[in-house]
Amino acid sequence: MPVLPGAEPYRHEGGEVGVLLCHGFTGSPQSLRPWAEYLAERGLTVSLPLLPGHGTRWEDMRITGWQDWYAEVDRELRALRERCTQVFVCGLSMGGALTLRLAARHGDDISGIVLVNPANKVHGLASHALPVLRHFVPTTRGLVGDIKKKGGIEVGYEKVPLHSAHSLRAFLRLVDRDLPQVTQPLLLLRSPEDHVVPPADSARILSRVSSTDFTEILLEHSYHVATLDNDADLIFEESHAFIARLAPSADGEATAAPVGLQEGTASGG
Repeated sequence: MPVLPGAEPYRHEGGEVGVLLCHGFTGSPQSLRPWAEYLAERGLTVSLPLLPGHGTRWEDMRITGWQDWYAEVDRELRALRERCTQVFVCGLSMGGALTLRLAARHGDDISGIVLVNPANKVHGLASHALPVLRHFVPTTRGLVGDIKKKGGIEVGYEKVPLHSAHSLRAFLRLVDRDLPQVTQPLLLLRSPEDHVVPPADSARILSRVSSTDFTEILLEHSYHVATLDNDADLIFEESHAFIARLAPSADGEATAAPVGLQEGTASGG
């Protein structure tokens, strides 16, 4: 199935410090592509995979679940660990939950994590009906496009498959249970006005992780997809400073390969 324009995975071979970026539920790498390119331009090795079932048609997503999405980022992390001396993981929304799961399971193999509007729970009364409702109603309205910036566009699905939403619900419960196992330095950036994930999710994450080195930054001028919004530059700069503090070799590394390398291509677009 053809990938939606802009939703392609992105990889860049840079220096000895690697960064894995995880996109959100029903979204695609397009939402994190500017962030990935910013880090690549500063000499980091970057991996931004396309999660299974995403970036094509919502019908393709319906036959996938959290095990598929997590397995993809887990593979990418292991590949980065073979290539790099230090690895950081960053995620937006459900990508934040994937990041936390990786952190809980991989421990010291991850040097630090960056979360942007991370999801912790499927909210609303309908979430309790998902186990039954998903057998009768195939989809609900989409979650993409919560961007304050004029002209901001997110590539993703306009429909949410309820089978996938049910799987996400189970995954978030699993991640929440294991939050005390997260010990890595943590940078959390959140939008006070977010129409997808409420502030309570970030508050719960910070209250349950075991990280002693953590920072919270407010994104006052953005909605949920802050990586494409008015505070995008702040996210990019703060995340790079966070990585450079914990991996000094990341600060000032010369770019080792042309920026924009995509999987299976010689140059980016």
